[in-house]
Amino acid sequence: MRILFLGTPEFALISLQKLVEAGEKVVGVVTQPDRPRGRGRKVTASPVKTFAREKGIPVYQPERLKDREVIEKLAGFAPDLIVVVAYGKILPREVLQIPPLGCINVHASLLPRYRGAAPIHWALIKGEEVTGVTTMYIDEGMDKGDIILQEEVPILPEDTAGTLHDKLAQAGARLLLDTVARIRAGTAPRIPQPAEGVTYAPPLEARDELLDWNKPARQLWFQVRGLNPWPGALTHWQGGILKVWVVSPLEGEATPGEVVAVDKQAGILVGTGEGILRLEEVQPAGKRKMAASDFARGYGVKEGLFFGSGT
Repeated sequence: MRILFLGTPEFALISLQKLVEAGEKVVGVVTQPDRPRGRGRKVTASPVKTFAREKGIPVYQPERLKDREVIEKLAGFAPDLIVVVAYGKILPREVLQIPPLGCINVHASLLPRYRGAAPIHWALIKGEEVTGVTTMYIDEGMDKGDIILQEEVPILPEDTAGTLHDKLAQAGARLLLDTVARIRAGTAPRIPQPAEGVTYAPPLEARDELLDWNKPARQLWFQVRGLNPWPGALTHWQGGILKVWVVSPLEGEATPGEVVAVDKQAGILVGTGEGILRLEEVQPAGKRKMAASDFARGYGVKEGLFFGSGT
């Protein structure tokens, strides 16, 4: 079976690696054009492109999928199946019609929950205890296609978007191999998504990074974990921006945003709309990450002062 793989970031790389290791015939890889990445904004190839080149798999990087020459190029790979994992663009109808066995996607949620671009972040931000991965047939809707297989993945209290990303990438790759095998055998199910339970995971915006100290401590804990390691939660301190990386919720009462204690071991304790939030690791603008207690000593954090709300 000839497979054309569409994907771009690290999440997609794991699935591509597993397909190649399993001996699947990946006839080509389509990935996003090289973009500026990292702090230096150096133009860099995607992880998927780098791996494909190492394995001698043809790589194609169109800016748009709707152009006639692009559609003809994709058809020229003569794929039996198109596999899409975090590619970054919606497939037009003309592309969906190319492979006789259809186009399938690995999505990092238990559809129909968290349709959209940022399912890992939003599952954490919303305080979910379980998420998972779904393989599905792609149609012209936003993650609305028929479900093939699903696998649940528990969200642990210590999970961040980074650790959950890695777990779901591995689970998604395993599920993809099973899905491809079932499609080859003609036994892959097609389960329409239920109309009930639909939620969305839109791209993160700047406002999603701001901590609103009027919210409960547990909700802020979810938010910080869901934004770690990217893009990071933030708050205002003395006219500047402070990134907040590690926190924990505690019981107690205090005015939202007020510093109620500073301790070498405990970090900085801040009041919220319900409970206390302990800041454990933070990062001032232009500086490295540091223990919250070190930040307190260096930046004059004292009881009775306030962190600015994200409202």
